[in-house]
Amino acid sequence: MLTADGLHSALGSGGRPAVPHPLVHNLPKALQRDRSKLRVAHFVTMTGTAGIWGPSSVNCAVLAASEINARGGVLGRELELTIVDTGAAIEDVTRDAEDIVEFGGADVVVGNHISAVRVSLRRTFTGHLPYIYPSIYEGGERTPDLFAIGETPPRQARPAIAWLAERKHARRWYLIGSDYVWPWLSHREVKRYIAESGGRVVGEDFVSLGDHDHHRYIERIQALKPDVVFISLIGLDGVLFNRLFAEYGLSEKVLRLANCIDETVLLGIGADNTTNLFTAFGYFASVKTAHNEGFLGAYRKAFGATAPVPGAVAQANYEGLYFLEALARRAETLHLPDLTAHASSLVYQAGRGPVGFRRRRAEMPIYLAEADGFDFRVLERF
Repeated sequence: MLTADGLHSALGSGGRPAVPHPLVHNLPKALQRDRSKLRVAHFVTMTGTAGIWGPSSVNCAVLAASEINARGGVLGRELELTIVDTGAAIEDVTRDAEDIVEFGGADVVVGNHISAVRVSLRRTFTGHLPYIYPSIYEGGERTPDLFAIGETPPRQARPAIAWLAERKHARRWYLIGSDYVWPWLSHREVKRYIAESGGRVVGEDFVSLGDHDHHRYIERIQALKPDVVFISLIGLDGVLFNRLFAEYGLSEKVLRLANCIDETVLLGIGADNTTNLFTAFGYFASVKTAHNEGFLGAYRKAFGATAPVPGAVAQANYEGLYFLEALARRAETLHLPDLTAHASSLVYQAGRGPVGFRRRRAEMPIYLAEADGFDFRVLERF
């Protein structure tokens, strides 16, 4: 858990919120039930390999809560955030979740973390609290009371693979991902999309989270000579793999398509290591829309020009709270059965613009972009 002071320390001087810091509380404070407050347990990864997204993710959550509160809150109740770090062992995070349920520590849960954490937490929260999951994930989530609104392989990977097959004549693919449920199930779909495009998979590997010895995988890529490496490595693991990929001289010869590299990861990889690196996401900071310009303007005003750029992973935290606002407004209650009933066909606004939520999945534009220094140049909208 993070206290308000601990949150400021984690964000650093460039990322310090301009909103009042009592917005964020630690768990003991959250346990003090105040019916004028709507207590949101916001599960965010602050440590570990995915911790590189922590500061910008918390910024986006704080910004959304501040904006929503300025308009009167959710159903007249002021949002109050409790930040829960999901970078610890899953069993420890699950115990935090169990404490929240047992002691009534929250009214709503928002979780921006890997799918392995979601699979554990959903068992804890189902039947007790609405659980909004805005992260990119493998699709197919049908758990009652859980609202998964992130990008999924059919919308994200399928058109990008077809584009590379058509425009870059990509036929031979090598797949590498972190060793947990999201890459496992996503790659199963990706293989089908590759076959649809006339290609074939020449190799596949899964890497334990936090394992940074990638030499054997790079050497395997050298031997297999794929046209494209499809990358589902998370956070710092993706940073270090892509640096080494370029050090081996492969970036000039082999295309890369990633489904979880945003501006935060790109900064870590370094501009010299991103030649022929493509990524598909529902949001990029470089997308030129009125909604995005408004979101980025508010973000910079709140946190300053030197705050970490909010990429797709961070923006999802902002989106999760706006989904909550829209769903509660439509249902006119936070009663779980009513929320589920009113989520069947919902449109809500976020940093990326309007997003539809129908048949338990989000419908949004997907952009294919190519790395250009420390930014992304959008090539196509699907």
